[in-house]
Amino acid sequence: MSRPPDSEVEPIENKSQLIEDLESGCKPRENWRIGTEHEKFPFRLSDNKRLPYEGPDGIAEILNRLTRFGWQPIREKDNVIALSLEGCAITLEPGGQFELSGAPLETIHQTCDEVHTHLAQVKEVGDELGIGMLGLGFDPKWSRNEVHWMPKGRYSIMKRWMREVGTLGLDMMLRTCTVQTNLDFSCEADMVQKYRISIALQPLATALFANSPFKEGSLSNFLSLRSNVWTDTDPYRCGMLPFVFEEGYGFERHVDYILDVPMYFVYRDGIYHDVAGKSFRDFMAGKLEGFEGELPHMGDWADHMTTNFPEVRLKKYIEMRGTDGGPWKNLCALPAFWVGLLYDSDAQQAAWDLVKDWTDVEREDMRRRVSVEGLTTKFRNTTFQELAKQVLFISSRGLKNRANLDAAGNDESGFLDMLRDIADRGMTPADDLVEAFKTRWSGSVDPVYNELRY
Repeated sequence: MSRPPDSEVEPIENKSQLIEDLESGCKPRENWRIGTEHEKFPFRLSDNKRLPYEGPDGIAEILNRLTRFGWQPIREKDNVIALSLEGCAITLEPGGQFELSGAPLETIHQTCDEVHTHLAQVKEVGDELGIGMLGLGFDPKWSRNEVHWMPKGRYSIMKRWMREVGTLGLDMMLRTCTVQTNLDFSCEADMVQKYRISIALQPLATALFANSPFKEGSLSNFLSLRSNVWTDTDPYRCGMLPFVFEEGYGFERHVDYILDVPMYFVYRDGIYHDVAGKSFRDFMAGKLEGFEGELPHMGDWADHMTTNFPEVRLKKYIEMRGTDGGPWKNLCALPAFWVGLLYDSDAQQAAWDLVKDWTDVEREDMRRRVSVEGLTTKFRNTTFQELAKQVLFISSRGLKNRANLDAAGNDESGFLDMLRDIADRGMTPADDLVEAFKTRWSGSVDPVYNELRY
């Protein structure tokens, strides 16, 4: 979450309230929805530079012009820092990365329509201003010092904290973009199984969508530099969460985990108060330094939950967070991949049967190696390329079983075509970019702004 939080003033007096809050995410299958979020880099067409917030072609001007389509501005102090419209939001990441948080939708067809509408609106405004939007996982050209910070209070707090806990946190904030999918669960047992499948297969998704091989105008030696950045961002709130696979894991165990994640801030009266590193447990006991005698409310808890960044995040739904930003087809393929695996009972069981005996060591090893090795990553007696073919077969079957057809009679499995091509060739999108850099681009990253511009 990157806009000012809504006010929820119910005081938190015991942990059971937090458990009940997570449990409230349980929904019957007929109410399951698909949420898609994607980030992109705004840049100036004349020189490929990242945009500041202010100025005639800055981020603020883009936001202001988008209001012609019915978007409503959200302000922090005097600055428009987000837009909202009918269950959707446009928000800003620290370096001005432009994010659409889509509405909860029933089908991938609807998701793609939503993406198409959003990108068409952004392109109309961008053409007027001489700016473009780049679909890539890591900024290909500009250094940290060349990226402008957005005027949002929480980011100054995070900036200070990131310098204390890792070496790549500022890269995460300023120079990465992702696409993610948010999915529902029916009950605690369903959540647990889906969460375990999602964490186990997240490195495979990272490989299929790897799309960030460049750094500051050169090859980075990574296929997903964005993924590697998360390995040294903040050990307190990132990673593969091995406790999720322990016996007895459920909503209560997850609440205990979130309570132990250090806080960033407390939001009061339009101000983000810096409490970075302090304990939410102390806050619940009325002992938070600077807020002695005050109890948190559910809005504080909702804010705090957004400040943990594992590869898969549990809130009142499950967020898949392990993939690079990319071109239009990627934005539809990612929800299709996960919906096929997790929204059909037969496919979900097949996915669980595949991953249930994988170990903590294996999962962590895959996560660390995949950012360099992509689909050549070895696992047991196979490779990620072969594993991808197997998982895509399961996902495709799940989508076919859903039998959601568009006006032309096509089911949702067609959205996996680009992933099947990647798996068949054994070439990630990043591999293709590296090849282009070495050959037809003659060692320059500048052509990527043309080829991966929305």
